[in-house]
Amino acid sequence: RQFLQHTTFAASGMLMPGFIRQYVSSKATSRQNKILVIIQWSGGNDGLNTLIPLGQDPYYQFRPSLALHEEESILLQKDLGLHAALRPLAPDILGGGIHILNQVGYPNPDRSHFRSMDIWQSGSGSRETWSTGWLGRYLDHQCTSCSPYTALETGDALSLTLKGADRQGFVMENPDLLYRTASNPFLRALSRRKGIAEHSDLHYLYQVMQETHLAADVLHQAIESHPLTEAFPATALGRQLEIIARLILSDEDIHIFYASLDGFDTHANQKQAQANLFTQYAEAMQAFMTELKRHQLWSDTLVMTFSEFGRRVAENASRGTDHGAANQVWLAGGNLSGDPLRHAVPDLTRLVDGDLDYRIDFRSIYQELLTGWLHADSSAILGESFVPVPLFG
Repeated sequence: RQFLQHTTFAASGMLMPGFIRQYVSSKATSRQNKILVIIQWSGGNDGLNTLIPLGQDPYYQFRPSLALHEEESILLQKDLGLHAALRPLAPDILGGGIHILNQVGYPNPDRSHFRSMDIWQSGSGSRETWSTGWLGRYLDHQCTSCSPYTALETGDALSLTLKGADRQGFVMENPDLLYRTASNPFLRALSRRKGIAEHSDLHYLYQVMQETHLAADVLHQAIESHPLTEAFPATALGRQLEIIARLILSDEDIHIFYASLDGFDTHANQKQAQANLFTQYAEAMQAFMTELKRHQLWSDTLVMTFSEFGRRVAENASRGTDHGAANQVWLAGGNLSGDPLRHAVPDLTRLVDGDLDYRIDFRSIYQELLTGWLHADSSAILGESFVPVPLFG
């Protein structure tokens, strides 16, 4: 098993224990759950140049080269602009289909990528270290009879978010590579081998191979048998959301998805880097939303986008920004209610150690997603209750 971790098996997602063969014959014929899609902006997005406080003089004083002006943004309301690269999403923001929650964070913020990401992915406080993720614990509490495909990450490693004590999601970076590897005749023959001692390492390996072959077949059929009407962009996020859209259309019992977009750690030359990332995000999201709306599935889908922290209010000497604190959470879906722009215009004269202070605890958002969307016991999963942040009607 140690050897195989470094071979084609592991690289293709081949070894994914825990699939249940009996599930194929007893699979539900229709979706029973709402869909939750998490998109991680890795690196720490600069929220001040995402929602732009056009009317605040301190913004331009803190950012003489990075500040964006009205002609470089889409006006959402008086003195509030949206980064121009996000233009495709502006109608949904103005129409209430996308909500932006500003100044989201937690007490005693940590500016380390790894530590802050652990906090966001686990749902812990900054003075605690948890080994399970908030959606992994959801799987532990709610999914004793769920399908083996309940939670899927489109990547090369499983995030802490989807790791529970007893159950976890699975990760698949390239479904075609997984299927081709699993379809190798030699591996197929190995997986059918009989007479292996039941409790030996080889028995474990062959069992995993059999279950992975089943998973590869089911997922390949689900993806290939559901062509899309919308053209998705050939970008990293576009390819991930295309896979997710196909699996949603397939009606397989997968209702949690996790995708990532890297590159937000903009210490230098931020303007162009952030514009490129936002273009990729906006184009991929527009295709994803259009496809699901066309199939009347958008009202059952919710997309949450987050980053591990924001950036410092003042720019640095490299035309970039350094690690900060409070940030934004984006929510997109057909069932959102309330103000789509919350704490949208921060007071830049009231900073905490040069950072925006948080106004919404990120766990309040998790609480609402767990109770209002996934219909789970949020206090059992998060360990306590938080100030409510109503999101659904």
